[in-house]
Amino acid sequence: METRTAPPSSPALPAGGSFFGHPRGLSTLFFTEMWERFSYYGMRALLILYMTAAVAGANPGLGWQEGQAGVVYGLYTSLVYLLALPGGWVADRLWGQRKAVFVGGCIIALGHFTLAGPLVGLPEIPSFFLGLLFIVVGTGLLKPNVSTIVGDLYPRPRTDAPSDQLKAWSARRDAAFSIFYMGINVGAMLGPFICGTLGERVNWHWGFSAAGFGMVLGLIQYRAGIGHLGNAGAPPTDEPGALAARERRFYLIAGGIAAATALFALLASTRGIGLTLEAFATWLGYGILLLTILFFAALIFDVKWAAGLSAIFLVLSLLLAPAMGATVAGQWAILVTLGAFMLASVGRLVAGGERVSDDQKRLMVIFWLFLLAAVFWSGFEQAGSSMNLFARDLTDRTIGAFEVPTTWLQNVNPFFIVILAPVFGWMWTWLATRHANPSTPVKFALGLLGLTGGFVVLAWGAANATTADGGLSMAWLVVTYFLHTCGELALSPVGLSSMTKLAPAGRVGQMMGVWFIAAALGNLFAGLVAGRLEVLPPDRLFWSVALFTGGVGAVALLVSPGVKRLMGRAE
Repeated sequence: METRTAPPSSPALPAGGSFFGHPRGLSTLFFTEMWERFSYYGMRALLILYMTAAVAGANPGLGWQEGQAGVVYGLYTSLVYLLALPGGWVADRLWGQRKAVFVGGCIIALGHFTLAGPLVGLPEIPSFFLGLLFIVVGTGLLKPNVSTIVGDLYPRPRTDAPSDQLKAWSARRDAAFSIFYMGINVGAMLGPFICGTLGERVNWHWGFSAAGFGMVLGLIQYRAGIGHLGNAGAPPTDEPGALAARERRFYLIAGGIAAATALFALLASTRGIGLTLEAFATWLGYGILLLTILFFAALIFDVKWAAGLSAIFLVLSLLLAPAMGATVAGQWAILVTLGAFMLASVGRLVAGGERVSDDQKRLMVIFWLFLLAAVFWSGFEQAGSSMNLFARDLTDRTIGAFEVPTTWLQNVNPFFIVILAPVFGWMWTWLATRHANPSTPVKFALGLLGLTGGFVVLAWGAANATTADGGLSMAWLVVTYFLHTCGELALSPVGLSSMTKLAPAGRVGQMMGVWFIAAALGNLFAGLVAGRLEVLPPDRLFWSVALFTGGVGAVALLVSPGVKRLMGRAE
C-alpha cells in the first residue's frame, strides 16, 4: 500500500496567521481539546471520590467500597478510549474528522449534564451510569479525530524528499503535538480546580455540571474557528451511494451492539448471569488485547492468521479453565496468543526480506508502541484512582489552617505539563538540528523509565506514611508527579505524532484509534490495580507497579535500534 504524501508547498489551510509559529488552525484544535479535557479531567478527579463517599452527610456519595469503585473507574476510563477505534472509523469512512469532533462534543456535554441530573430530581444511579455512557460515546468520536486533524495540518513531504527535509518535518510535527498537548493539560489543570472544588466542597453534581458547561464553551469556539482548518479533517470523497450504504450498515451494527449491551446490563443487574464486576473487567481487558492482536494479524498477514490466533486463545482458555479457573486460564491464553503473534511477526521479517512491505513493517512498529503505551498508562492512570485515594487518606494536605482539597493534587501533573511541554517541544527540534534527536522507540523507553522513577519515590514515601502522624507530606506526591510528567512528555505527544506518521494511507483515523485503545487497556488495568488497595498496602502496590514498568522500559530500550530500522523514512 502506498503512503499518502503531499508536496511541501501544498498548504493544508488558508495562508495567514500563526499560533506559536504553527498554522492558525492549531489554535482552534488547541482550545477545543483544552475544554474537552477540562470537562473530562474535572469529572475524573471527582469520580472515585464520589463513588467512595459515604451515603450520609452534607455531600453524600454512593458509598461503594474501594474495590468496586476501582473496577467501575477502570471500566469507564477504558471504554472512553476503547470507543476511539470505531470513532476513528466513523470519521475515516463516513463523516470526516471535523463533523465527528463536533457531534462527539455535543454528546459529551449531554453526558455531564446527565451526571448532574439529581440536582433536578433525576434518580441517582440511573443518571450516573447513563451519564458515563454518553461521555464514553462522545469521547470516542472526539478524542482520536481532533488529534488526526492536527496531523493533517502538516502535509507529508514527497517520498523522494531529502532526508534533512523529512527530519525537519518530523521534528516540527512532534513540536506541534507538544503544543497541542499543552492545551490538553491547561484544561486538565483547570478542570480539577474548578469542577473539583465545586464537587468536593459544595455538591458532587455541581462539579459534574461545571464539566458540561466547559464542553459547551469548547464547542462554541470550535465552530467559530473551523474555517482556519482548511481541508484538514474534511469528509471522505467517495460516491454518495457508497457512503449511504456504509452509513446504513454502521447504524444497523451500532444498534445491535447497543441492544446487546442493554441486555447484558439488565441480566447483570438482576443476577441473571453469574459474573462479578471484577471478572467482567478482567475479561474485557483480555478481549481488548485479543481484538487488537487479531486486527493487526489481519493487516500484517491475512484473515486466516487472525482466525488461527483466535483459535489458539479459545482452545487454551477451555483446556486450562478446569485446573486454573477461567480468569487465570484466560490470562495464560492471552499471553501465549500475544507471544505467538510477536514470534510470527519476527519470523516474517527474518524470512520475508524484501517481500515485507514498508506498511507491514510500520504496522509492526505501531503494535509494539501500542504495547508500550498500554503498560505506561496502566501505571500513569493510577493518578485518578489509587494515588487519588492515597492523597485523600494518607497524605497531609494542610497548609497552616487550610486543608487542600484532594482534587487539587490532580492539578500537579497538568501544571508541570504546561510548564515543561514547550521545553520538550523546543528540545526535540533543537536536537534534530544537531542530528541527535532520540528515535521514537527510545523516547517511549525513556517515558517508561520516568514513570518507574516516580513510583519508586512514592513507594518509598508510602512505606513511612501513617495516619497517626498526620500522613505523608504532599512533597512526595509532587516529586512523583514531576517524574511522571517527564515520562509522559517523552511518550504521549510523540506517540500521537508517530501514529499519524506510521499509519498506512486511508487508515490514519483507525491507527489513531489504536493509540487510544492502548490508553483504554492501560486505564482498565489501572482501575483493577487500584482496587487492590483493599487488600494490599500502598507501598507494596506502588513497588509492584515500579518493577513491572521498569522491566518493560529496559526491554524497550534494548530493542529500540531494531524498531527504529523498521520505521524507515517515516522516522
